[in-house]
Amino acid sequence: MPGLKAKHIATRGELNELEGENIISGLTWLDRRPKSFDVLTDATVREIHKRLFGEAWDWAGVFRLTDKNIGVPVWHISTELRTCLDDARCWRDHKSFEPLEATARLHHRPVWIHPFANGNGRWARIMADAYLAKIDPDIFLDWSGGGTLNAESAHRSAYIAALRAADQHDFEPLVALVRSLARYPNPVLEGCRLT
Repeated sequence: MPGLKAKHIATRGELNELEGENIISGLTWLDRRPKSFDVLTDATVREIHKRLFGEAWDWAGVFRLTDKNIGVPVWHISTELRTCLDDARCWRDHKSFEPLEATARLHHRPVWIHPFANGNGRWARIMADAYLAKIDPDIFLDWSGGGTLNAESAHRSAYIAALRAADQHDFEPLVALVRSLARYPNPVLEGCRLT
């Protein structure tokens, strides 16, 4: 596979395992950023992608150079992503949407733009999580829906359908899905946390 760093990888399962380990490492890095860390910058979005996939792929964190059957044309990637990040900052700063709707809208745009050769959905979900953590750190999104988004399932089908509706400017299905994925701290257990 072009750009694969680990030449010993022979199966899709091995690649999934390597990427999974790299994503955990990237999430650890992201979690250790100071509270002032701004996820809504051009450099940050590339750095997050690189941290999530850089152990597996040479092109991690680099915008794709060829057009795909999905995503904007390559010459629009930077402009569309900059507009996306500016919009998300405006939504956050002016409270244009409630937190989960703003997060759903932010998640959709990078998926629609599809700036990287691969890993766009996973990266966009992590970007949405980091964005939501800045708006309301008490909400956690269980994107897996109790299952997985990597294998065919009713949850994956609903997720893809919601993204396609958002492509047509109908955000209701995606917002409803994100709301259904929201998890809140259990107030009974909050006082019982071990430190």
